Amino acid sequence: MLQVSHVTKQYGKVLACNDISFELPPGTVTVLLGPNGAGKSTLIKSIIGFLRYQGEITVDGYPNKSSEARRLVGYIPEIPALYPNLTVSEHLEFLARAYRLTNYKERAEALLERFELADKKKKFGDELSKGMQQKLNICLGLLPQPQILLMDEPMIGLDPHAIKQVKDLFEECARKAVHCWSAPISSTASICCGTARSSCRMAS
Repeated sequence: MLQVSHVTKQYGKVLACNDISFELPPGTVTVLLGPNGAGKSTLIKSIIGFLRYQGEITVDGYPNKSSEARRLVGYIPEIPALYPNLTVSEHLEFLARAYRLTNYKERAEALLERFELADKKKKFGDELSKGMQQKLNICLGLLPQPQILLMDEPMIGLDPHAIKQVKDLFEECARKAVHCWSAPISSTASICCGTARSSCRMAS
C-alpha cells in the first residue's frame, strides 16, 4: 500500500532524512519514533508530497504526488491549519466538497460527538481552544476515511478522553487502512501501548 524507497532529504547542509526505506501493507499501524529534530515531520511531509526529496515513494503503486495517490491519503498536521472565518461545521463541509464525498453528514456528526465537538458546530476556527482545534483537526483527517492516514504527533494538546478516542479509532480502522504517525520517544509508552504493530525508529 505505502512504499518508501531510499528517501533522503537535505536542507542545505543539514541531513534531515538519510536513505529511509520501508513498506506498509494494509492493516498496519506504524509509529515513527524519535526525538525532536530527528526528521519525523520531514518524512511525513515527503510522503504527503509537500517536499522535494531524493528517492521514491508510491501509494498503492502510484507516485505519491499523483492525483490517484492523493485521493488515497489523509493528513493530520501537528499544528491545526484552520480557517478563522469558517465554523466547525463549515470546515467539515469544505473538506467533504474537496474530497467529493457524498452522504458524509452522518459520519461527520458521529466524529463531532466522539470528540465532544457537537455543541461547538457554530464556533469559528479561531474561537476554539488549542485542544478543540486539534480535535477538529483529527475529525477532518478522519472524515474521508483515507486508506492511508499520516499523522504528525496527533496527541499534542488532547485531553485524556480524546487520546482514548484516537487510540480506539486506530484499533477500529487498522484492519483495512494504513496508519503512520510520529511521536516523541518520551510519549511512546503511554500512547502506543497495544496499538502499534510495527515501528520505524528515527535518530538524529
